Amino acid sequence: MTNLTKILVTGNRGYIGCVLTPMLINKGYDVVGLDALFYEESKLVPVPFPLEQMQKDVRDVKLENLAGIDAVIHLAALSNDPLGELEPSLTDEINFRATVNLAKVAKQAGVKRFIYSSSQSMYGVSEIDNELDEDSSQKNPVTAYARTKWEAEQELKKLNDDNFTVVCFRPSTVFGVSPNLRCDIVFNNLLACAYTTGKIEIKSDGSPWRPVVHVRDVSSAFLAGLEAPISLVSGRSFNVGIANGNFTVRDLAEAAQRSVPGSQLIFTGEHSKDNRTYKVSFKKILSVLSDYYKPEWDLNRGGKELVDFFKSVNFTETQFRGRACNRLQQIKYLIDNRMIDFDLRWLNKTK
Repeated sequence: MTNLTKILVTGNRGYIGCVLTPMLINKGYDVVGLDALFYEESKLVPVPFPLEQMQKDVRDVKLENLAGIDAVIHLAALSNDPLGELEPSLTDEINFRATVNLAKVAKQAGVKRFIYSSSQSMYGVSEIDNELDEDSSQKNPVTAYARTKWEAEQELKKLNDDNFTVVCFRPSTVFGVSPNLRCDIVFNNLLACAYTTGKIEIKSDGSPWRPVVHVRDVSSAFLAGLEAPISLVSGRSFNVGIANGNFTVRDLAEAAQRSVPGSQLIFTGEHSKDNRTYKVSFKKILSVLSDYYKPEWDLNRGGKELVDFFKSVNFTETQFRGRACNRLQQIKYLIDNRMIDFDLRWLNKTK
């Protein structure tokens, strides 16, 4: 543990945040949570709040909210491409402008480190002959979500100096158990489909490449950003994944099938709307941060963990396909029931 002891985690009640926050607390950090709480009903198992929790939109953060904070781990965002396309101007407002404002306010408040959860989506549709590295590979964002993540990185790094360390982590597509599970991400989706229906339906030929990484390994990367010497992380971006961490969709489907013996693998031959395919290099994080980032999870271990979790909570197809585990459905539900407005603001709750 470093001398950075009080950590603000934005989006601490989300999929990654519900795993990262207990890890931080178990290591002795004093965690302050900040979350809009859109997904509180989605939790499949209870997860305690940290001692300090703000129900607040990241767009509304003020200087006083960061008093006494040593470091910020910024997870909060409109969290995937379909949700980002719901209203691209909101994606720009939340994922880009609010992110840059949060960092500026943090710097003004005397925060020492700003750890940003970025995305590999910025690589978009790429040649797959070579693995993409953080710095020299072309960025080809094809969605509002991907574009705002890339633009935010560039602006955040302008704030990096001797007193304010900015480090950006670009996780592969995440998988694995969280109290606030998502099934709108590829491996979780395939395995949940296998578990609840006995079938795995692939709406492509299975050839696109997807790097994936376990949610606990992603959380370990953020911890590395907190604990590694400034000289190793200052102003840098890191792809987050594991050695040999690039898989085709077919690879992922076959891993899901191994985890649910007897499940049937079906390729529908439909043309998927998601045309991304890319292989990513993890050499930088696995070498530069080798003393701090030691990933432990592969597909087989993560698949077994998911199956055991599904059994423990009596997971159903209704949950798999419903708003509990699909972010866009939950947001639409809150809008349709007039709980939040079209600007994603609560209508009947205090901040």
